[in-house]
Amino acid sequence: MAILAPSILSADFADLGNDIRKTIKGGADYIHVDVMDGIFVPSISFGMPVMKSIRKVTDMYFDVHLMIDDPARYINEFKEAGADGLTIHAEACDDVAGTLKKIKDAGMDPSLSIKPGTPVSDITEYLDMVKMILIMSVEPGFGGQKLIPETIDKVRELRKIIDTGYPDVLIEIDGGINLENVRDIVDAGVDVVVAGSAVFKNDVEANTAAFKKIMQD
Repeated sequence: MAILAPSILSADFADLGNDIRKTIKGGADYIHVDVMDGIFVPSISFGMPVMKSIRKVTDMYFDVHLMIDDPARYINEFKEAGADGLTIHAEACDDVAGTLKKIKDAGMDPSLSIKPGTPVSDITEYLDMVKMILIMSVEPGFGGQKLIPETIDKVRELRKIIDTGYPDVLIEIDGGINLENVRDIVDAGVDVVVAGSAVFKNDVEANTAAFKKIMQD
């Protein structure tokens, strides 16, 4: 059964705690936290203080996506802020293996992400070190973008590789996912779906429930 991870980047920050509670009532499995530094990607989002505050609201799994340069600098701080899993970008690290090991040693699940233009072949050597591979289906840095169709071919390519030797590794996707395309996304081999705008627009609980129903059918 596919996992739904609503991205709080699209939530109402004036009422963030309640928005998170609504996703939980709707059946969300993870909470996806996008951290951006204005260097690796153009935008700046939020960091440890916001995570610490929302950790008081829920014990849900915090799936933290670091779109930041040299993420090894902040691993312990994100652990202290409440992260359960930490996803780094292959393009942002000089030592990918070393950074993944530091995440695991800190007591978090290490995961690895790639941008739409980065080939799957660049990260296959790390499959035995990660919980998930996050395929970005838009260019990272901004919410509300349309899914890049070619990224679904990368999902299918990665699915074949994982199925032949890494059965415990999950495939996650982030960017442009909505109620119209999520079924096709899951059918392509995705295990974890990140959705932002499509969850947090209008009725958050109902949108979350609608995603879960489609993903389960």
